[in-house]
Amino acid sequence: MGEVVGAGILAHVPTIMLPEHERRALNHGEDFTIGPALTQLRHEVFETLDYDTVVVLDSHWFTTVEFVVTAQDRRSGLFTAEELPRGMCRIPYDWRGDPELAFAVERVAPQHSAWITANDDHFLPMYYPPINLWTFLGAGLDKRWVTVSVAQTGEADDFLRAGRAIGQAIAETDRKVLLIGSGALSHTFWKLRYLRDHEAAGPEHIFTPEAYAADLERIAWFTQGDHRRVLDTMPDFMRFRPEAMFAHYLMLAGALGESDLTAPGRQYGEYENSLGTGQVHLWFDRPEGGFPRPQASAPEPNYDRQRAAMLAVGAPGAGPQPVS
Repeated sequence: MGEVVGAGILAHVPTIMLPEHERRALNHGEDFTIGPALTQLRHEVFETLDYDTVVVLDSHWFTTVEFVVTAQDRRSGLFTAEELPRGMCRIPYDWRGDPELAFAVERVAPQHSAWITANDDHFLPMYYPPINLWTFLGAGLDKRWVTVSVAQTGEADDFLRAGRAIGQAIAETDRKVLLIGSGALSHTFWKLRYLRDHEAAGPEHIFTPEAYAADLERIAWFTQGDHRRVLDTMPDFMRFRPEAMFAHYLMLAGALGESDLTAPGRQYGEYENSLGTGQVHLWFDRPEGGFPRPQASAPEPNYDRQRAAMLAVGAPGAGPQPVS
């Protein structure tokens, strides 16, 4: 039986890809801690644990009608980011994929009323969170890497259901997986005319003091292993616009038992500003005895109705036919 052997909420900010002298120029002569912290995480975790696949829950990859899991056997090339081509330009990448795991997620998704498809198109676009993280954490280690999108029309329950499907698929494919929720905490940018006044790392540059306080509150809960409180207070946290509706964390939590999850987080580096947004690395080690199993999902009537209608006419995207 497969399992998640480590998990993390990791920042992917473009700053980490800049040369050191440029980083220091943005931060009053000091380096940001977010990049060196990833180097430390690589040494302590990614180079030491026994695992097969890294799954990145990508808060930058928005899909609309479903979640998508990358299913290519390999992805390689040069990447230039559409968001900041000046800072992330022609970055080389080359990693093996995990089609078996990707299609397993698609196969079990109906058990959780989750709209998920696996896609093995080699022309599928890339976004910079997995590129940046692989550069620090995966280059040269020859592990499989898989990326999962965020359904931008989803809500918290949809993200948890998708996470449960991912967790179940990991168990059923006999994989040892590192699961990464890649994204920020509060996530409001300063407007362009003010933005360059807020490029340094200090928390005084977070968009509002209230957002800063909300981020620190959740970091404290994470380090205490109080995932239940993070989940219970999601409606309040949404006032501070967490990146991608905090889907990257909610999917991670769904895969790891949600409120049953009590693994404390270890913080790597400092909590830092990035143009008004709150950035931090938190790593959750595998508890003795393993992470909790994903919870079962109650049927969702809209999903069942729509999927039955799609299957009846052979519409794409309905997932596998039910077994008689």
